Amino acid sequence: MQDRTYTADAEPGDDATVAGWVHEIRDLGGIAFLILRDTTGKIQVKFEKDEMDDELVETGLGVSRESVVKVSGAVEEEPRAPTGVEVTPESLEVIGPADPELPLDPSGKVDAELSTRLDNRTLDLRKDEVQAIFEIRSEILRAARDAFREFRCTEITTPKIVATGTEGGTELFPITYFGEEAFMNQSPQLFKQLIAGSNVERVFEIGPIFRAEEHNTPRHLNEATSIDFEGAFCDESDAMDVAEGVVTAAYEAVNENCSEELEALGLAESFEVPDGEFPRLSYEEAIERINATGELDEQLVWGDDLPTEGEKALGDDVGGHYFITDWPSEIKPFYIQDHDDDEQLSTGFDLMHPRMELVSGGQREHRYEQLIEGFEQQGLDPEQFDYYTKMFKYGMPPHAGFGLGGERLIMTILGLENIREAVLFPRDRQRLSP
Repeated sequence: MQDRTYTADAEPGDDATVAGWVHEIRDLGGIAFLILRDTTGKIQVKFEKDEMDDELVETGLGVSRESVVKVSGAVEEEPRAPTGVEVTPESLEVIGPADPELPLDPSGKVDAELSTRLDNRTLDLRKDEVQAIFEIRSEILRAARDAFREFRCTEITTPKIVATGTEGGTELFPITYFGEEAFMNQSPQLFKQLIAGSNVERVFEIGPIFRAEEHNTPRHLNEATSIDFEGAFCDESDAMDVAEGVVTAAYEAVNENCSEELEALGLAESFEVPDGEFPRLSYEEAIERINATGELDEQLVWGDDLPTEGEKALGDDVGGHYFITDWPSEIKPFYIQDHDDDEQLSTGFDLMHPRMELVSGGQREHRYEQLIEGFEQQGLDPEQFDYYTKMFKYGMPPHAGFGLGGERLIMTILGLENIREAVLFPRDRQRLSP
């Protein structure tokens, strides 16, 4: 629509054509107003019934809410209008009529359950606060890419259809691939290691991952966005530096570039960027501090994974983002390298928000013999991963990396209650459509 003017760009004295959705109609008798909404905001369209063509008035006031219309007319200053200007229409065309009975109210005057919102995402996104989430999501991903480039990383894209899982196990979605069994990839882990072992050295990827976990919680998805890093000649400390830098950059970008969106979400006054370096606690120190809170029914012992209530207790105690380092080797994947001076301790780390885990990473095992041993210790057949393991015979440098949950990052930055609010069309155990 070449002659279209966005509502935010309409200036007094212009003859403009605006197009968008009918947000509201207010009929005050001799005068009526249609509020038109587009992606930049709203504008008032004024109908003076006695002075305008009857057909034009009838069309403008008879259209149902959320119909798509195009209005052409003079833009005039009007301090009492929501945006300080209004359009006196010379023509109005109904481009896409809407049913009078809507499954949810985009004006937000009537609340809808999350399931209803997700079933009708197109309508849901017409609400300012919902659109704000995804404008902020876009900014977070842009900021992450920029931060990785500051760390001299190259963006890559790895396969999402694979012959074997990254970590083995049963948490894979099987598919038929030209008569053969294949799987949806649960992580770009092995592929990004292979590329970090090339001359590219430092890489990142932002893309989908698929996990057939039968969770039904507010913080789990079966299709999610993973923000991944892998760097040659990096150890776990270097990888933590990158993770901290990317997360902090995301907060800073939202703070600097999303003031209107934060206002729509009611976060303008309370939003804070993390200040200072994230503390790094050893696993042993973490379980000691959790036990000291007295929040758990049973004390944690060495080798326990951290339960949700334990993570919450420690998050409340720390009061901000923090790392957990030096995890027991037995509960980390085969590709995580152990400390040379203590094989019971891995170089694995997690980055935690006070509400939940955001990142899992560590230094990778780059020595061929030790890598094969790791496969066998976890009950995996190295032969099935030959495409991966053979490259470790050809000069693999020390390397480290991490995977950051994109939706969890968005969820924690914005304080969302359910991770599905951070996804346009989420996939979980109950939801395969839309």
